[in-house]
Amino acid sequence: MYLIRNSSSLIFLAQEIIGTGSGLGTFLLKVLEDEFPEVYRFVTSIYPSGEDDVITSPYNSMLAMKELNEHADCVLPIDNQSLFDIISKIDLMVNSGKLGTTVKPNSLVTSSSGTLKKRHKKPFDAMNNIVANLLLNLTSSARFEGSLNMDLNEISMNLVPFPQLHYLVSSLTPLYTLTDVNIPPRRLDQMFSDAFSKDHQLLQADPKHSLYLACALMVRGNVQISDLRRNIERLKPSLQFVSWNQEGWKTSLCSVPPVGHSHSLLALANNTCVKPTFMELKERFMRLYKKKAHLHHYLQVEGVEKSCFTEAVSSLSALIQEYDQLDTTKNMPVQDLPRLSIAM
Repeated sequence: MYLIRNSSSLIFLAQEIIGTGSGLGTFLLKVLEDEFPEVYRFVTSIYPSGEDDVITSPYNSMLAMKELNEHADCVLPIDNQSLFDIISKIDLMVNSGKLGTTVKPNSLVTSSSGTLKKRHKKPFDAMNNIVANLLLNLTSSARFEGSLNMDLNEISMNLVPFPQLHYLVSSLTPLYTLTDVNIPPRRLDQMFSDAFSKDHQLLQADPKHSLYLACALMVRGNVQISDLRRNIERLKPSLQFVSWNQEGWKTSLCSVPPVGHSHSLLALANNTCVKPTFMELKERFMRLYKKKAHLHHYLQVEGVEKSCFTEAVSSLSALIQEYDQLDTTKNMPVQDLPRLSIAM
C-alpha cells in the first residue's frame, strides 16, 4: 500500500485482492474516509479467476465489493486470468524467437538454470510486475515533469460521472519491458491502437462493444500534444461514447519515459464492459450462498451476521442495475443540443 502526497491532496493507493486477505485493505479504506475525508482513495483490486483454489473466495469477494462501492473513489479492477494470459503470450513470443527477441540470463521468463521456461506454472512475480508498472504509470505525473501533467484527483473528477460507477478498465502498452525482453519499439500510432486491444487490457472485458462514459490517456515520453489529438480523432469512430459525453477524453503528457522505452501509454476507461465481471462474481457467490455452504466459518466471527451478506448482494445488484440502465442507451442517436440564444 502506498501514500503519495502531491501539491493538492494526499492520494491513497491500495493494492488488494478481492478474495482471501481483502479485509485489511477495505478496513483501511473506511478508516481513511473517516479520518481523512479529503483523501482520494485509488484501489487496484485483483479479482480471482474461475479456477481459484480458495473455495470461500466468492464470499470474500462479495464482502469486499460492498466496501469498494461505498468507500473508494476509483477502483482499477484487474483479474488474475488476464495477467496470466499476458505472461503466457510473452513466454510464447520469447520461446518462438519472434521479432528477434533476446532474453537476459536473470529475466523473469528464464528459470534459475538460465534456460527458457515453456510456461510459468504460477508466474506471480511477473504478474505482480505488471500491476506495479500500472501504478508507476498512474503516478508518473505526480513524480515527474511534463507539458500536460495530470493530478490523480483529476482522474476521479473527469472519469467518474456518478459516485457508484467508479470502476476503470486499465490497459497498458508496452508490456514486454516488464520481463526484460528486448523487442523493437512499436510505432507511436500503433501504441495507441494497442491500448484499445484486448491483449493489453488487465481485465477480461470488451470495451469496444460496450459503452464508454469517459476515457483517459496517460502518455509518457517523447510524444507531442498533436500526436495525442491525431490518435484520438483516429480512434473515436470505433468507440461508442455515451450520448451526453461525446468528448469525454482526458489526456496527460509526462516527459519522462519508462526505463528502456521512448514512450508508453496507460489508458483508463470508464466503460460498462465491467458489468460481466460483477455478474460472474455474483453468480459464483449465489452458488455457495443458496446452500449456505461454509457460511458458519464467517458467522463465528464477532460482528459478522447474515445481514452482512444480504447487504453486500444488494449493493452489487444495484451496481449491476446502474450499468444495465446505461447499456439501454447504447444505440440511442446523439442529439445536437440547441445553443443558447441571447435576447437583445
